[in-house]
Amino acid sequence: MKRVGILYHPKIAAAKAFAEELAGYLPSLNAVVWLCSAWDEEDARTQVGSTELILSVGGDGTILRAARAVAPQAIPIVGINLGRLGFMTELSIEEARDKLAALLAGEGWVDERAMLQAELAGKWTYHALNDVVLGRGTVSRVIYVETTIDGTPLTTYKADGVIIATATGSTGYSLAASGPILYPQSREILLNPISPHLTFAHALVLPPAAIVELKVRTDHQAILSIDGQINLTLESGDTIRVSLSPHAARFLRAQPPAFFYSTLMERLVSK
Repeated sequence: MKRVGILYHPKIAAAKAFAEELAGYLPSLNAVVWLCSAWDEEDARTQVGSTELILSVGGDGTILRAARAVAPQAIPIVGINLGRLGFMTELSIEEARDKLAALLAGEGWVDERAMLQAELAGKWTYHALNDVVLGRGTVSRVIYVETTIDGTPLTTYKADGVIIATATGSTGYSLAASGPILYPQSREILLNPISPHLTFAHALVLPPAAIVELKVRTDHQAILSIDGQINLTLESGDTIRVSLSPHAARFLRAQPPAFFYSTLMERLVSK
């Protein structure tokens, strides 16, 4: 008997309703089920012990929360899409009803994705599936970001901010900032300035072992954003140290391994 956790988007009524429907259906597939709002990551973490599969019901944002909540336990996630884009999700509601039994029976393959680890001031540590962004706050003025890679100074960006992204995040904010798209299982790290002004303007692809330090200099507010969901106010002189996380996100897939490329065209070109 498998223990399955269901994390749902609490502000999408259909997501909560479908999560409750799944909670009623899965015991017929020999599963023990627990249910939790994806926005309550701390509560989810208290329940993940001995869980063998996570169902994320919502959109890509729900998957980001699920990945952070369960990454230390390396529990596979199946994303069920009720959001708008659904780039990282795996199944529609209709497909979920048809395919969950096979996935619970051991079919499918595991897609492992690199995550980032961000340390703020050497005191607080966060993990991100998409990206870590050091950016300006509400004031529309540039910040200065002194950037060091593996202890060697690179440059001081004069920009709206700097994005450090994973391969998964390469199709998100970094792409909007003209960054390249990495293949999904890549462990390389993207370093990409946001609207740089009279400074180095190109994205860099760094090796998996790279350690990036960002030191902000500003006379107004700056923000550290983790996956666009955890946002912390920074002061001038604060330093963020970013590297690959020791954890990885694992997705249980029903689609063939090359599905990423057809999905890429469907999501980014056709619409």
